[in-house]
Amino acid sequence: MTLELELCIRLVSAGIVGAIIGYEREFRGKGAGVRTHLLVAMGACLFMIISQYGFPDAVKFDAARIAAGVVGGLGFVCGGIIMKTGSHVVGLTTAAGIWVTGAIGLAIGSGLYRMAFLCLIVLIMCMEAMHFYTFKLGDKQVHMTVSVSSLEYLEDLYKMFGKKFSTCSWSRKDEGYKVDISLLVRKQEYPGKIMEMIKKLPNIKVESLD
Repeated sequence: MTLELELCIRLVSAGIVGAIIGYEREFRGKGAGVRTHLLVAMGACLFMIISQYGFPDAVKFDAARIAAGVVGGLGFVCGGIIMKTGSHVVGLTTAAGIWVTGAIGLAIGSGLYRMAFLCLIVLIMCMEAMHFYTFKLGDKQVHMTVSVSSLEYLEDLYKMFGKKFSTCSWSRKDEGYKVDISLLVRKQEYPGKIMEMIKKLPNIKVESLD
């Protein structure tokens, strides 16, 4: 096998691995899907190939410099994916997945196929298989927006949820109030039991629940 063919195989392999990871994220309805992960993996792989073979005339050249630059650059990309609203944080898993996808691309670019595909398997197990086992375990931070005609009705809501309240803020909306609430609830209670509890309070209308 010629070196050029080997490098082509590395690039295509990185793209396939990135697409597999991206498909799992897209299947879960995340913003960064197949195309994003495919491009990250292929780009990282190509940078690694450039690090190893792009400077044949350099007598003293540190090939790790470009790889280190990829790691830092992906950090900026991942930082833009993480969003925080109050105490509600989303995008951490997707950001970490993109970062690891870049690492897998670098591994394939350097010819470490076994390590790369082992990392792929572990990554899919973590993101997909563990989703089913941890989905109903532990607590979940829930952000809820409700509308009320009077702030007095919030007392009934507070009595119902009690210690589950994390934060609460409100603003005027037409002739009533718009209230943003953060709750820390058991995952088994979301969303069915939460909605059942709120339905018992006819003066409170749920605008959104996530």
